[in-house]
Amino acid sequence: MQSAQADREKETVAAELGEFFIPDLCASRPVLMMVLVAQLLVMVYALASSALPDFDWELLAICSLFVQWVVLASALLLCLSRGPLSRLSLVLATTISLSLIALVTAASSVLALTAFPWLTGETQGGWWVLRNLLVSLVIGGIILRYFFLQQQLLRQEQMELQSRLDSLRARIRPHFLFNTLNSIASLIMSRPESAEQAVEDLAELFRASLKESRGVTTVADELRLCELYLGIEQLRLGDRLHIDWQVDPTLLDEPMPSLVLQPLVENAVYHGIARLPEGGSIIVVLDREGETIRAMVENPVPPGIQNSGGNQMALTNVEQRLQVIYGPDAGLQVEPAAQSFRVALRYSPGQLR
Repeated sequence: MQSAQADREKETVAAELGEFFIPDLCASRPVLMMVLVAQLLVMVYALASSALPDFDWELLAICSLFVQWVVLASALLLCLSRGPLSRLSLVLATTISLSLIALVTAASSVLALTAFPWLTGETQGGWWVLRNLLVSLVIGGIILRYFFLQQQLLRQEQMELQSRLDSLRARIRPHFLFNTLNSIASLIMSRPESAEQAVEDLAELFRASLKESRGVTTVADELRLCELYLGIEQLRLGDRLHIDWQVDPTLLDEPMPSLVLQPLVENAVYHGIARLPEGGSIIVVLDREGETIRAMVENPVPPGIQNSGGNQMALTNVEQRLQVIYGPDAGLQVEPAAQSFRVALRYSPGQLR
């Protein structure tokens, strides 16, 4: 009993995540695909049933009208039934889907015979309806099988992308943890109260950074992560650390993967401000160019100091994560200079993979 209930809960969650094998047939793309496939089959039937010199255009028109009516009506019923069907087992959902297609085909055939009795030619009406039913079930089964295989392939690709994304996130966390712990350790003897506050901030940082990777994070969430980290570093560096925030307020609710901006800020502190006796200012800019969100972090660096391998590794990981989530158009650009270091990232939320 508990196992059956657990299965139903999993199927409900899968449906909410859009993982049901029948796509949303109220959307234009799958409907267009079904219409095109149906029309190609009609063309094949018309070519096989008429001689090329005297092609039967009337047969093509009548068959196209009938078949497209059946396809669109079936798509509408499957669209309206998708929610309840997604809670059923695969076999039962497939059986009901085929039954709906057969029902639409039978009703359409009877109506067509009533309006145009000459459509059957020399075939009796009952056999003509049965033939249409058999053809619709075969084609419907092929299309449902295609939808299932497409959904399985998509799920496999998503699992591979998620595994790669989790691996890249895991590479960033140890670097992030060690730098933060070092900052707290430097405060324990001299400023224990500040160290205690830093530990509390670190706990909140890790609750955010260890959040389930499927969870939706925003620009505001990532900025909060940066503020917590910079608050800890501020306790250690004091007046040596200054932050210049230049954030477009309209971006706060836009999606942003967690731990893509914070590592850039961390590098600015660790490889820049911390190495300068007089400190300096970190400039953080977030703006929009069309559909693309851009983030830039700039910090001063000691003259003649080259960026370390750890810095480059973190930047590479951030770029790879962006490309895993948003495709090859997303990326990261590094602009080192004699006394400053600038890194900018870009991605388009609409290109989510």
